[in-house]
Amino acid sequence: MRYNSSMNNGGLLATRRSLVDRLANWDDRKRWQEFFDTYWKLIYSAARKSGLTDAEAQEVVQETVITVAKNIDKLKYDPAIGSFKGWLLQITRWRIADQFRKREPGDAKRARSSDDRATATIERVPDSQVVDLDALWETEWKENLFEAAIARVKKKIEPKQFQIFDCYVRKEWPAQKVAERLGVNVGQVYLARHRVGALLKNEIKALGKMERHAQT
Repeated sequence: MRYNSSMNNGGLLATRRSLVDRLANWDDRKRWQEFFDTYWKLIYSAARKSGLTDAEAQEVVQETVITVAKNIDKLKYDPAIGSFKGWLLQITRWRIADQFRKREPGDAKRARSSDDRATATIERVPDSQVVDLDALWETEWKENLFEAAIARVKKKIEPKQFQIFDCYVRKEWPAQKVAERLGVNVGQVYLARHRVGALLKNEIKALGKMERHAQT
């Protein structure tokens, strides 16, 4: 079953405002807002499924995006890092481990060296909290990009158009049922499927280009 984020709109907006303020020194704030909107659910879900609280998971989201912003140029010039997807996972893994480490007694935290912190991984979390983060990330990656594309499309069309598409394509209602429930004719149902479907494909491609751009 897909994990449903408990991060409410108030928490999301507060986190986003805080993040944007912290990114003020970067040239393109809009770019990082877009990055946040695209990937926050994926990062947040991984953090929550790893055993963190809502507040800790929100902190992971912020710190992960900040780390990406500070190191994105290194990704461009270091092919050894691998794919953007894997790079983002590794950063998220470190930030999750940071949150668990904050729960440790003060002496235990002070005992860790800076090198130790730099290479922290989720495997440091107690066995009862360990999840297969790699498998989780792979499973949710494409679905997250699809949902991000859906969110973009919804901003570009009338609500009624998306509602028709949602009922017919995503909920798989028969065309006649959609037409009757939403007060449209069957031709409009097919037209909405075509138009919204085309927009969705374009947004998915655009998101794919965003990922590739981060690596080139």
